[in-house]
Amino acid sequence: MKKDTVGAKAEWAIGMMSGTSMDGVDAALLKTDGTEVQEFGPALSIPYDPGFREQFRACLGQRSAPAELVAEFTRQHAALALDLLDKSGLDRSEVRAVGFHGQTLYHEPENGITVQVGDGQLLADLTGIDVVADFRTADVQAGGEGAPLAPLYHRALASGLDQPVAVLNLGGVANVTWLDGEDIIAFDTGPASAMIDDWVMRHTGQGYDAGGALARSGTVDAAALEQLLDNPYFDRKPPKSLDRDDFSAAPVAHLSPADGAATLTAFTIQSIARAGEHLSRPPRRWLVTGGGRHNNWIMERLSQELGVPVEPVEAVNWRGDELEAEAFAFLAVRSLNGQPLSLPQTTGVRAPMQGGVLFRPQAGQAGEQEQLTA
Repeated sequence: MKKDTVGAKAEWAIGMMSGTSMDGVDAALLKTDGTEVQEFGPALSIPYDPGFREQFRACLGQRSAPAELVAEFTRQHAALALDLLDKSGLDRSEVRAVGFHGQTLYHEPENGITVQVGDGQLLADLTGIDVVADFRTADVQAGGEGAPLAPLYHRALASGLDQPVAVLNLGGVANVTWLDGEDIIAFDTGPASAMIDDWVMRHTGQGYDAGGALARSGTVDAAALEQLLDNPYFDRKPPKSLDRDDFSAAPVAHLSPADGAATLTAFTIQSIARAGEHLSRPPRRWLVTGGGRHNNWIMERLSQELGVPVEPVEAVNWRGDELEAEAFAFLAVRSLNGQPLSLPQTTGVRAPMQGGVLFRPQAGQAGEQEQLTA
């Protein structure tokens, strides 16, 4: 926890995140000046109803989603934000903004395209709070990858830790932030939970491999793993980013459920290990956030493969289940303050880049949008 930056005012913001695993919405309150964190507020999560989740998942890879689906998605965010306010005891007037990531459906930054759906104006009207949304477009339009965006928040949290340190987010896609003083490198390493979750759902009907039990019971198919790793992405220098569905599970299609899970899990682990080739110095430790840190088999195998401590972020008193949501509260305040959301070292954008679109509550009439880029 940090003191306020001199001359800057720390304010409460709500961050909201629906990640590539598409399992639900996380919301967290954070008090920050956009540079340092003063206080952590409460957090809440809600899972998606299975029927809604499947409807929404069917939109992956598309450049839009049905209006009624986007509206329902936004209403769920609004209800969660208001529940979080009730839990905190704060009045909405005490919250500067809601950082609304939306849901990524399509990400092709090499062609200047990134699509996150969600109705920022509807969210502002339903909550009565200013909303900052559309965090990625400005970066992509300026030649950046548009991802990952959490690294500047990781830097704020890690300022007091022994470095170099790596912060690894295991969501649907895995991304790493390497920090060493003022030096920062960030990029997507490869798949994390998305391919495993899809495989497990297809073969067992379960949403994920709880604790990695299915993968642990299987045998890695070396030929299939080699085929999965034979991808030019892993040799590309960062910054670089991925779409959820950039990798095909075809190499494991012939395997049993257990062996397929084992091989896809090994693919995640090996792609993270290969990411170390792009870091300036080996990290002293890896701190793991995201749902994948609950997979004991992934955590055990990563520790063996990397040869240094691999620990959940709770080891340094961070909140792993809320970290991504917190990051978008942090970024919302930065956006409103005119601070950059991305750097050349994090997304490959040509210069530090502002971003976000501000939506102000205008219940009953057309809302007001304001671009928050320079």
